[in-house]
Amino acid sequence: MLPVKNIKLPSIKGLEPIKNHVGSWLNKGFKACLRDFLWFYTYLALLFKSVVLLSTVKGMGISGTGFFKVFKAIPTNAVYFTFILLLLCFSFLFKNKGRMWYLFIINLLFSVIFVFDAWNYRGFSNFTSLYMLKQTANLQNLGDSIMAMVRIRDAIFLIDIPILLGLIIFNRKIYKNVKRNIIAFFVLFAFCVVYIICAHYEFDLSANRGKRQILFKSCWTPSTTITDLSPIGYHLYDAYNFLIQNHKLSLSAKDTSDIKQWYSDKNENLPDNQYKGIFKGKNLIMIQVESLENFYVNQKVDGQEITPNLNRLLTNSFYFTNFYEQVNTGTSSDAELLSNTSVYPVRDGTTYFRFPNNKYNSMPILMKQLGYSTLAIHPDKGAYWNWETVLTAFGYDKCIDASAFKQDETIGLGLSDGSFLRQIEPIIKNQKQPFYTYFITLTNHTPFNLPKKYQELTLESKFQNTKLGGSFQTVHYTDKQIGLLLDKLKEDGVLQNTVVVIYGDHSGVHKFAADDVSKIKPVDDWWVDNKKHVPLIIYNSNLTGRQIDTIGGEVDILPTVAYLMGSDENNYKDTAMGRNLLNTNKNFAVLVDGTYVGNAPSDKEKQHDINGLAVADKIIRSDYFSNK
Repeated sequence: MLPVKNIKLPSIKGLEPIKNHVGSWLNKGFKACLRDFLWFYTYLALLFKSVVLLSTVKGMGISGTGFFKVFKAIPTNAVYFTFILLLLCFSFLFKNKGRMWYLFIINLLFSVIFVFDAWNYRGFSNFTSLYMLKQTANLQNLGDSIMAMVRIRDAIFLIDIPILLGLIIFNRKIYKNVKRNIIAFFVLFAFCVVYIICAHYEFDLSANRGKRQILFKSCWTPSTTITDLSPIGYHLYDAYNFLIQNHKLSLSAKDTSDIKQWYSDKNENLPDNQYKGIFKGKNLIMIQVESLENFYVNQKVDGQEITPNLNRLLTNSFYFTNFYEQVNTGTSSDAELLSNTSVYPVRDGTTYFRFPNNKYNSMPILMKQLGYSTLAIHPDKGAYWNWETVLTAFGYDKCIDASAFKQDETIGLGLSDGSFLRQIEPIIKNQKQPFYTYFITLTNHTPFNLPKKYQELTLESKFQNTKLGGSFQTVHYTDKQIGLLLDKLKEDGVLQNTVVVIYGDHSGVHKFAADDVSKIKPVDDWWVDNKKHVPLIIYNSNLTGRQIDTIGGEVDILPTVAYLMGSDENNYKDTAMGRNLLNTNKNFAVLVDGTYVGNAPSDKEKQHDINGLAVADKIIRSDYFSNK
């Protein structure tokens, strides 16, 4: 039995009887905790694993030095202690072995959650959420991608579980005559609730709000939220948000007014320039390339061009060099949303799963207003990420999924880019003109394992058996397939009257394998960090190439391309959250975590631009455009 000193409360004049009762209850509650070895162990284990998770998030590893640096940096440690106490106080409602199994299951459950947190953070800069339960259909063909985020050190979260299970199984006398302790539960629960309410007031509501930390208000950066709230507090808060947000948002009159005002303040209302409608009447092909980062373009590795076909397109292209990914946990699906609707994705969960039937003022709608036929093509099954449902809701005349193609070659996630692009060439060629066709590629996806027969680059030893070296090969392969498709469309007589927009959906090797990249020595500056840059290339054979350094992001694709295609700006200026990068006085991009890249003329305008993330969240959750 552990020695426990009595808890003494300060003297309160006139309230001595109440003080004595409260003091007695607190002593009973905390003594019950400390006298229960498994309870006490579970508490310490969850605290330890919470700090290990944060050391992973902060890139400090799990060494002793890194662990204690993170532990000392935890703001208001009482928050961490309180949320674990709140979780474990329910164990006192169980008797006999019920309490033992409750403690074991809680330890197991959060240990597994923390492992998934580490994996999600490495891959998506986010953490496990209940919203992911709606995305289990996406686990097909993702085995290799998940393994790419696994590290041996993650075993520390689970290493005690088999030991505890063995002790429980082979020591059957544990918790044989344990009674419920209603007083301990009530006292500890009340203590936790009172403290959390006080902390919420101090950190979120008082005059000092946000100066030290934030509790029950999500930051744009998930790593900040989980650090302030604690990993367990973060997941309890996520469960709360899941319950209250799992329905359509009803906008107040003020919400609607604020959205309209945001758009009004966003619009620059500049006169048209020489780029207005220069591609009017031409066909439009938009290609979203999987994990295409900007550092590959116009670059050589060991004297070999990584993307020779994209490079040759630049002679007749607008090439945006300061272009950023803006996807959230929906990754590729978020990129589709951004490019087709110019609306940021939702903050929690995935837009495609939470709101698949929402209406938007989209690229296919704008092109149909100009007399275009519209077609979306995916090498995936239509149910994957709900893409067919969503793109149909976007307004595409027709959507074609994997069932329309011969599955004669699989690489990574599905149909190889080579087979897919060969099969869609006659579909594109035979469309009624003018047409707008949208499609994505798949092969350049983590873990970047390309069959040796397609590996055409000869790489030096430091890149062998690395994710970065593998990505050089897969990007080179996809680049070749895009080149072959465009060459064939040129032979068909289609390309000359067509605009081709090519962009990367999100970073790849720097998103999913940053630690692998950092280990390669010696380091070359051009590949060590891509800083979330993806390329945007707008090609037409009659265009004089130009490099454009204006800072922008995927939310700007629709207004930029629509302007070039001749769509009247009045048709989208009050629905597109982005801006025309060929006719703007602004120079910025807002990343998914609220980071502002660029230069703002004032703090007020900078905050307005960042507020677009929250405005978009309300727009999507309320299906705002369905009433317009």
